Amino acid sequence: MTTKPASTTGTPQLTTFQMRFTSTPRGARLARRLAAVRLDEWGILYGTVPHDDIVLIVAELSANAVRHGRVPGRDFHFGLHFTPLSGTVRVETTDTRGERLPAAPEGADAEEAGRGLLLVSHLAARWGWCPRAEGPGKTVWAEYAIRPANAPTGKGPSEGVAVE
Repeated sequence: MTTKPASTTGTPQLTTFQMRFTSTPRGARLARRLAAVRLDEWGILYGTVPHDDIVLIVAELSANAVRHGRVPGRDFHFGLHFTPLSGTVRVETTDTRGERLPAAPEGADAEEAGRGLLLVSHLAARWGWCPRAEGPGKTVWAEYAIRPANAPTGKGPSEGVAVE
């Protein structure tokens, strides 16, 4: 787990939370819960639209990493990056299964499953995937743009400053 401001004065330029989780539904749930806590600590408060949207993106990408990217005995890596100055939050999940790539979401149909990336594509400013840098697998990412009216000011611990 890492939280690191890019500078020691004023608002940090980048704040990061990273962790490995077991490729199980329990691991995906834990990633979602820890992301929710971290977002609140960074000033994206519980109960706000940006917080709820980002937590939903985390839930969908983590569930997909477990369901479609699971390799027995291998964890998935989760990353949450917040740039307060631009109001951008980037969510990343990395798994070790490179042959199962995410498909571009299509319109809602009668199926009950398979709508996760459709939700992500509607909530995120942009999303995509890239090959995993350090071996087989892929990283699926989504970037959420916080509206300026909802962006933290960075004036205190509950408003965008990382707290350990």
